[in-house]
Amino acid sequence: MPSRIVVKFGTSVLTGGTQRLNRAHMLELVRQCAALHNEGHQLIICTSGAIAAGRERLAYPTAPETLNIKQMLAAVGQSRLMERWEQLFEIYGIHVGQMLLTRSDIENRHRFLNARDTLQTLLEHRIIPIVNENDAVATAEIKVGDNDNLSALCALLAGADLLILLTDQAGLYTADPRRNPDAQLISEIGDIDAELKRLASGSASGLGVGGMKTKLEAADVARRAGADVVIAAGNAPDIIRRIIAGEKVGTRFASTETPLENRKRWIFGSTVPSGRIMIDAGASNALRRGGNSLLPAGTIGVEGEFDRGDVVNIIGPDSRNLARGIVRYSSADVRRIKGCHSDQIPQILGFGYGPVVVHRDDLILL
Repeated sequence: MPSRIVVKFGTSVLTGGTQRLNRAHMLELVRQCAALHNEGHQLIICTSGAIAAGRERLAYPTAPETLNIKQMLAAVGQSRLMERWEQLFEIYGIHVGQMLLTRSDIENRHRFLNARDTLQTLLEHRIIPIVNENDAVATAEIKVGDNDNLSALCALLAGADLLILLTDQAGLYTADPRRNPDAQLISEIGDIDAELKRLASGSASGLGVGGMKTKLEAADVARRAGADVVIAAGNAPDIIRRIIAGEKVGTRFASTETPLENRKRWIFGSTVPSGRIMIDAGASNALRRGGNSLLPAGTIGVEGEFDRGDVVNIIGPDSRNLARGIVRYSSADVRRIKGCHSDQIPQILGFGYGPVVVHRDDLILL
């Protein structure tokens, strides 16, 4: 049955560990994608490699260290990278369309909807979207290097069935396979817990700026949005088609049983909340077990500055992130009404936006 698939190609996959794009291997990846496209699948490609392409074009001698150099190389390399994808897909008579995104395109509700609609329209017209971060102007995106997370957000935007993260490793191991010969590949993962995050190691190629940690973060976002996730080696023969066929390769994460509805997908995708609201044990239990909204009575503290309609983290009594949601009052207002009964809000503030600080419909548990 045709499905919607996001495939993320890491820099190390596109370069083969060298200092330049490996055109022969890119063609092989395109061949696999073209075959799936012709079978009726809808594909979205999230590509790294702009900085590597710029470095190749300028014969830049060393790995870039400063932000302005990275942005310069990305500016030079982005068009060359896109040109390469276009040329390779043209061999198979397939049109592609470029989308450059930053985190702010996901955090802003209207931009989120616009990006989602653009993806949807491209797919409806059988055009393969080629997505990358706008590295030439973005700052935090280059520092974090999370094209992994960007690919998960693409899966979230598109309502994808599957996210494939292709990298220079065969998957997630019980230890770092570069240092421990006894490391075992973990073929399937259920929950992403603290122990699993500890196992994640950084990239060793020196070309990409992501690692297994960001891939776990991406997997968590995508599986909550209803997509299965596979981390696999991009240089393995016919790897994409083998994954689609259900072959047990790499590390697979099953999607959650109840994927997030569209509005909550946006809340979860907004990974830089504007502030934090601390709550007591009673409110924590009400959210976790009762499916309730957050009331001012259970609110005990506020950190940061935020406005009505912003996304905030909700912190339980154990100081851990319990939930995330859209707040109905500003940080200044929440500080004034914290600990009070809901019917006191109009008296304290002189106005009211309802009896809750965060409504259940605008809240997701983490």
